[in-house]
Amino acid sequence: MRKSPQRIKFDKIKVKKYWYDALQLLLPPEDMTVSEWAEKARTLDSTTSAIPGLWGNSTTPYLVGIMDEFNNYMTEEIVFCKPTQVGGTEAMLNMIGYIIEQNPSPTMIVYPTDKIAQWTSRNRVQKMIKLAPSLDKRYDDNSELLELQFDGMFISLVGSNSPAGLASKPIKYLFLDEVDKYPGASKKEADPIELAKERTKTFPNRKIYMTSTPTTKSGHIWEAKEGADCEKHFFVPCPHCKEYIELKFSNIRFPKEAGMSHEERAELANYVCQACGCFITDSDKNDILKKGEWRTVRQKKDTPQSVAFWMNTLYSPFVRFSTIAREFLKSKDDPEKFQNFVNSWLAEPWEDTHLKTDADLVRERQTELDEFTVPSWAKLITAGVDVQETSLYYSIRAWGDFLTSQLITRGQALSFEEIDRVMNLEYKKEDGTAMIVQLCLVDSGDQTDDVYDFCMEHSDWALPVKGSSHAQLSHYKLSKINKEGSSAYGMTLVLVDGGKYKDMIAGRMQKSNGKGSWMVFNGIDDEYCEQVTAEEKVNVKGPGGEVKQVWRPKHSHADNHYLDSEVYSMTAADILGVRSLHLRNQEEVGREQKEESGQTQQPEDKYNQSEWLTKHDDWLG
Repeated sequence: MRKSPQRIKFDKIKVKKYWYDALQLLLPPEDMTVSEWAEKARTLDSTTSAIPGLWGNSTTPYLVGIMDEFNNYMTEEIVFCKPTQVGGTEAMLNMIGYIIEQNPSPTMIVYPTDKIAQWTSRNRVQKMIKLAPSLDKRYDDNSELLELQFDGMFISLVGSNSPAGLASKPIKYLFLDEVDKYPGASKKEADPIELAKERTKTFPNRKIYMTSTPTTKSGHIWEAKEGADCEKHFFVPCPHCKEYIELKFSNIRFPKEAGMSHEERAELANYVCQACGCFITDSDKNDILKKGEWRTVRQKKDTPQSVAFWMNTLYSPFVRFSTIAREFLKSKDDPEKFQNFVNSWLAEPWEDTHLKTDADLVRERQTELDEFTVPSWAKLITAGVDVQETSLYYSIRAWGDFLTSQLITRGQALSFEEIDRVMNLEYKKEDGTAMIVQLCLVDSGDQTDDVYDFCMEHSDWALPVKGSSHAQLSHYKLSKINKEGSSAYGMTLVLVDGGKYKDMIAGRMQKSNGKGSWMVFNGIDDEYCEQVTAEEKVNVKGPGGEVKQVWRPKHSHADNHYLDSEVYSMTAADILGVRSLHLRNQEEVGREQKEESGQTQQPEDKYNQSEWLTKHDDWLG
């Protein structure tokens, strides 16, 4: 076995200073791991740590394996999917300190925003440097807040919302903190994570560390965990049977007696070993954590380049089992609070099962009718067009009683002339009865003037539509175009609350084919299925701290054009009174019965119920 290089001691040998400095630079790094360096050099600050003082690996033993993976020359990417407050950021800071002292190289740390980067630089990174003499002596005190200079290296701190900062420099070490809080990439900007990774391409021995609390299955950290070559979970020995087990929330048990408060039930919570059934208490936790070890639960390659670590709050030495039980009992009946519990405590992705959609669900909604065939129950046909820079996506849908609907056709047109042709075709029922599109809504968010001109020319069946920038009381609102000098001045403009219609589409997509269902024709293509389910509903915290549910793309750059066109098609049906179609049937039957009985028909009351519902149908929304 090769011995580690001997370090030269110059205290008894007289040499010139420039010799000394040169030889110091030539010394190879010490033979130590990140966790060993942390115990040797790291001091925690009292303003940011619950346990200030010298770093001790025994406090959070599960971080040792994650930190030391950094020293595995085969590993290129480390992913830590975690709950809140278990030390993920501290492990990252230890890796950074190790780099500064042992292997100086250009480094970048990416935070969700520039403001967070500034705060972290001032309150976490620089304080770590000042409290470690071996780092402080290498630090240039004249460094800028977001550009820290050291002997032989720099650390650049940037926000993921600054594309220019992400793309500016080549780096060897990349750290991505709380990636699920990164703002989504726009269609004009690259994904911030991919943009940052591009900076490391010139270094064959690069290292990338990514950490975050998960949000949804399509979030950055969960996708990185699922895509890693190797996934590891932390196993601890039961103090009774000595079997190594993985701590799971389902094994926390507490009384269920009626009359007990949540506090009383939670206070009696303990962990039940899944191997022997014995209780594991909070007093056992520190001991079993010290004996714990990371074990591979899934591996794709013999020599993995990306390694993912996953754990939940049950392993935290700072959180009692009773505290976890109490948080569950407090949040389980409130969707917003429960999502936080699932994400921040269990480190699992949140899924709103009520409105969860995927491509397979759309395929299940296929009927026996082929494309271009109108169902026998259809009473009106509407369409929606999503306008993009290079093409126009459209969908045409037939509607019947109780919002029963079926897709007739969909496609991608290259011009408004082609849209005109498609919308004026006759679509036939099985008995040969022909129907045409009665109303088509055309997205005016892009190529606005062209859309206005098109709708003016075809005002008998087309209206421009625009998504509302904020939630509306009703599903849609009819407004007027007030653009001075426009040929469309005074034309009706439809303002639509897309979120409400996406709720309706997702909800009806869950229904089995039949009355009230949202269906598609036989042989539907994969592109349509993927696009119409490209978004998911998630909880988002606003600037004032309020939490609301909004529809967001499942992936960066996910195409959702067919979903938008379906929103416009449903809005068009709403405008035509689709919700009251079944009431019109009742009115017609009643009129026929009166005529058969010989009763004279009374003059129509302009305020009768059926007519009122037809004209003001959005009160049902």
